[in-house]
Order: sequence, then structure tokens, then C-alpha cells
Amino acid sequence: MKNFFLHNREAALAVIVVALALLIGLRAPVFLTPGNLLDVLTDSSILAILVMGQMVVLLTKGIDLSVASNLALTGMFCAVMGKAFPTLNAVDLVAMALIFGALLGLINGLLITGFNLPPIVVTLGTMSAYRGAIFLLSKGAWINDQDIHPAIKGLPRMVFLGLPGLVWFAIVTLLLCWWFFRYRRAGREMYAIGGNLSAAAYIGIPIKRRLLQVYTMSGALAGLAGLLWVGRYSIAFTELAAGFEMTVIASCVIGGVSTAGGIGNVMGALLGVLFTGVINGALPVIHISPFWQQAISGFVILVAVIVNARSERRAGKQILPPKGAAAASSNNHRAQLQGSKS
Repeated sequence: MKNFFLHNREAALAVIVVALALLIGLRAPVFLTPGNLLDVLTDSSILAILVMGQMVVLLTKGIDLSVASNLALTGMFCAVMGKAFPTLNAVDLVAMALIFGALLGLINGLLITGFNLPPIVVTLGTMSAYRGAIFLLSKGAWINDQDIHPAIKGLPRMVFLGLPGLVWFAIVTLLLCWWFFRYRRAGREMYAIGGNLSAAAYIGIPIKRRLLQVYTMSGALAGLAGLLWVGRYSIAFTELAAGFEMTVIASCVIGGVSTAGGIGNVMGALLGVLFTGVINGALPVIHISPFWQQAISGFVILVAVIVNARSERRAGKQILPPKGAAAASSNNHRAQLQGSKS
């Protein structure tokens, strides 16, 4: 059993998620009804999109604390633009959210690479700056349901093949990220940067360019999540999604994405999202007091993070190959990178 948890992290986490859902179902059978499970899946979709962006950052041994503020600022920007320009369509709004969010992420990347600053310091600063920008953009006012552009509200609520649009956005995001990390040279280089920065620089990986891409991708996905959040809940205000960045990071770590860089995959991150979604969806169903829900949810996530960290520490991570294989490994890796498409 110990080896199973060490070497089959995703399978073990999947078993835990299913067992947890079944135990909750025994206590409250309504939790396992198709309608409620679809609600849990829908509620987890925005988190899944944000987790994909945060995973990219964590793989390079960075962190982005500004994702929730980016989400809120981009959501407010799209709401304001939708109110001012009623002729905008859904494609325009999605493109606007991706571009605006990407620009906010690029600011993080430029500050980190341009001034060689720690990511946690930069993103902590932009987290506050973006919150202040929301207040300036909205002049402190809320944008409510009657002022939200119909296309913004329609995006997450449209239904295709029985699934809401919000779920489809998450599915497409997950598939694109899986493809990127598996088949694109840039994706593999991001793993290399987080695994061993010095070695990555030695074999010619463009560190600064990749870090700029990392934070731009994180920002773009946060921007998309902001548009979908405003559409789902039909409201935009300064404190939108305040503190949500902690849930995003916790879901990543639960899913096996290492904060030390170089470790993690899309499937594990998705399971981390589902674990968080099941916990958050179950507490109201089993009639836990709202005053206790956040505390219990935080405690469960904390325990899962500690268990995951201990498991990772026991498993260890080999940075250098065995002495006899060092030269061969270096040559093989160099050949793979040169033979891959940019």
C-alpha cells in the first residue's frame, strides 16, 4: 500500500475522491444524484481553469498570488465594456478577456525577469495593485445582473450535449494544457526549468522567454475565468473572488503539483480540483453550519496538503543521473530538444 501511494499518486487520489463522495452519499443520498453531481462539476470548472494556469507557474518553481485579483479585474473590465458597447458578441468578449488577462500576467513576468525579483513578492504586490485598479475602473460601484451583457451571461450557461458551457470551457482548457505539456517543446522546457534551473540554462533553454510565457498563460486563463465568473453569477465588484488564490494553490498541491518545481501533471491537478469541489459541495448538503464550512474545508485541505508533501519528500526527486549515464543522458536530452518543434 505504501508503494501504491508513492508511485501511483493520481490513482490513489482518484480512489480517495470516489470514496469521499460515496461516504458523503451515505450520509446524504441527494449528494450522489446526477443533478447535484453536475452542480459540483460546474462549480469546479472555474477552479479547474485557474488551476491549469497556476500549475504552469508552479512547474517553474514560481507562484502567482495575483490570479484572483486578475480574475476580478478582468471580469470588471469585461462587464464595463459590455455595458458600454452592447453590440459586442461572445467571441469579442472571450478574446478581450484572454488578451486583458494575458497583459496583466505579462506585467508579472516582466517584473520578475526584468528585475530578477522573487515571484511571491511581485505577485503579492500586483495582487493588491489589481484590486485597487478594480476600484478605480468601477469607481467603487457594483455592476449587477441587469447591467451585465447578455453574451457574458450566456457563455457559462449555454448547454451542449447535456453539459453547461462552463464545463466545456474547463474541458477544452484541460485538453489544451495536456497537449501543450506532452507535445510542445516549450512545455517540456518548463518542467526542466523547475527541475534544475542551472542545468536548463546550461543546455540552452531560454529561461526568461519561458518565464514570460508562463506568467502570460497564467494571466490569460485567469482573465478567461474572470469573464466566466461574472457571467455565471451575474455580478462584478471590487472584492470578487477575494482569497480564491489560496484555494487554487491548495488544489494544485493536493493534485501533486510540487511547489518546489518540476513535478505535476494535468490529471493530478484535475483530481485536486475534484477533491476540493467534493468537499465544498458536500458541506452544505450535509447541513454543516455556514460558520463552520470554511473552517472545515480549510482543515481538510490542509491535511491533504501535508500528506501530499510528506509523500513527495519520501519519494524524493533525482536531479542528476547516475555517474555512468550522465553523458548519455545529457546528449539524449539535447537531441530531443533540438529535434522537437518550437
